[in-house]
Amino acid sequence: MIAELGLAALWLAAALAALQLVTGALAVRQDARKGEAAIADLTRPATVVQGLLAALSFAALLYVFAVTDLSVKLVADNSHSLKPMIYKLSGAWGNHEGSMLLWVTVLAASGALIALVERRLPERTMQAVLASQGFVALGFYAFLLLSSNPFERLPIPVEEGAGLNPLLQDIGLAFHPPTLYLGYVGLSVAFSFAVGALVTRQVTPDFARAMRPWVLGAWVFLTLGITAGSYWAYYELGWGGWWFWDPVENASLMPWLAATALLHSASVLAARDALRAWTIMLGVVAFSMSMLGTFLVRSGILTSVHAFAVDPERGTFILFLLAIYIGGALLLFALRAGAVSEGARFAVASREGALVVNNVLLSAILAVVLLGTLYPLLTEAFDVRVSVGPPYFNPVGAIFALPMVAVMAVGPLLRWRKDGFGRIRKELALLAALLLAVLILVSLLGDVALLPLLGLALAAVLAVGSVMPLKGRNLRRVPIATWGMVFGHLGLAVALFGMASESAFTKERLAALAPGEATTVGPWTVELEQVAPAAGANWTAMEAQLSARQEGGEPVSLNPQHRTFWAPPQQTAESVLETRWNGQLYAVIGNQAEAGADGPARWQVRLWWKPFVTWIWYGGVLIAIGGALALIGHVRHDLRRRFVRRKAAARRKEIAA
Repeated sequence: MIAELGLAALWLAAALAALQLVTGALAVRQDARKGEAAIADLTRPATVVQGLLAALSFAALLYVFAVTDLSVKLVADNSHSLKPMIYKLSGAWGNHEGSMLLWVTVLAASGALIALVERRLPERTMQAVLASQGFVALGFYAFLLLSSNPFERLPIPVEEGAGLNPLLQDIGLAFHPPTLYLGYVGLSVAFSFAVGALVTRQVTPDFARAMRPWVLGAWVFLTLGITAGSYWAYYELGWGGWWFWDPVENASLMPWLAATALLHSASVLAARDALRAWTIMLGVVAFSMSMLGTFLVRSGILTSVHAFAVDPERGTFILFLLAIYIGGALLLFALRAGAVSEGARFAVASREGALVVNNVLLSAILAVVLLGTLYPLLTEAFDVRVSVGPPYFNPVGAIFALPMVAVMAVGPLLRWRKDGFGRIRKELALLAALLLAVLILVSLLGDVALLPLLGLALAAVLAVGSVMPLKGRNLRRVPIATWGMVFGHLGLAVALFGMASESAFTKERLAALAPGEATTVGPWTVELEQVAPAAGANWTAMEAQLSARQEGGEPVSLNPQHRTFWAPPQQTAESVLETRWNGQLYAVIGNQAEAGADGPARWQVRLWWKPFVTWIWYGGVLIAIGGALALIGHVRHDLRRRFVRRKAAARRKEIAA
């Protein structure tokens, strides 16, 4: 009964999305006619109720997973009665249909929130925004209801479920996809704002101020989702890396790059009435990258631990939606671009100029990642298999990323509109001296490759440059949004330092050890004490007991496992991490090695010492904190501005009376 309730709520939500589209479109077209206000009045309520119905449908899915209703096909295929409750619930979105329902729920909830709280846009533009949001939602409702029904019943309930992919049986599944989807789908709001502004020709600073908080919110969640996903893959997959340039990893990185550029462009439009066309285009591109990621993950054309292998028919459906939404938006932009001026002009040597340079570099990095992601798929269509990985992404991306970091360090020191580099020559000299000093110091420490060397030097420059805008200011009176910029840039410096350190100084050791034998990796000595069987709720394992001692320190116990799951059957390597302020010891146990005729049994033990690797994720969290502070600052400023306007209007009325 609960499954049928969820399906009914989904159908009703789809009907309201259609109503939202029709009433919004009519309200835009017939805005000037009398007697049509009733049409416009229906759009906001339809949007809100649609969001509530989508949430009800998703709650129904959570319920059938929580009680392990094995008459529902999705539950039978992706759950098991003996799984811990956290994995039962997170299993609701650890599959194609459930994740798409989560996608649609976030999409509908975003539209409902816009309808409830957004009052800054002219009503006609607001109607166009809601109509666009309804149009996007309607396509995904059709996809769910016609080809990916999450509430499909089995003719005969099964006795037991197949279980969840063991690699997904981790707390990361409870956190990573929801935050990533809040970012992914939140960019649909930017897309709808861009379409609404194009339809009504209202690309103004007020439009940018209204759109900016929504982009910021999506960007913060996307940052957290990517950070969490990177750390999850790092400790769960057991290969010791934090980023593999997997196409599905790239599918989340590409919208983040576009959203970062959009965020800076919208800020320039809001503050200085410039970059109008650029802002609109980036709003379309950011959501285009989200849609492309959805297609890559769910089309079945990728083989990845992150991807959902579905039939090509459903992949074609998503490709059709991608063509309609993005093709239509780009056509609309082409038709209306002539009516969108660039707004106020500014000098190259200005903060706006620095932001434009960074946006161009971000767009170039996006193009590099996009090309590297799609090229193997294109060649495979002609029966030619190629692999594009770090040897392409790292050096080619660095060509644009490293100058971007340098511009980020200098840009906030410049004034708006027009400035000169002579005014900040002391700051530039300090940053140049710091760059040179770090390059020399790190080179003296050992043989470090060029890219990590430049990364370490530029991380130091960006860290110092990020706090320079606070120089000489009363810190108590610094706007919250400025603190957001400082934290965001500082977070990138911290993450870049972690990336460069991990690449430059990581030590690895692969050894076949018998109990009682030891090996070294970096400053650590690791002894294998014993290997013993262990068991969990739905797995058995061989568990190693390692004793690790750092030079001059106390020994610590590490217990990596080689697990065998039985629902579904699969083997995994469960890594163990020992974290210190200056790095992590990463340990994995493999299979039993072949012993000699009279020799003891040996086990494959793989160890890494990764200096400062945790700074990568500390930096990601700092970046998200910076975005959250900027969001709070801008919302607070907008509320204060509206209050002042209302107070002034009330005073004018009193004077007129």
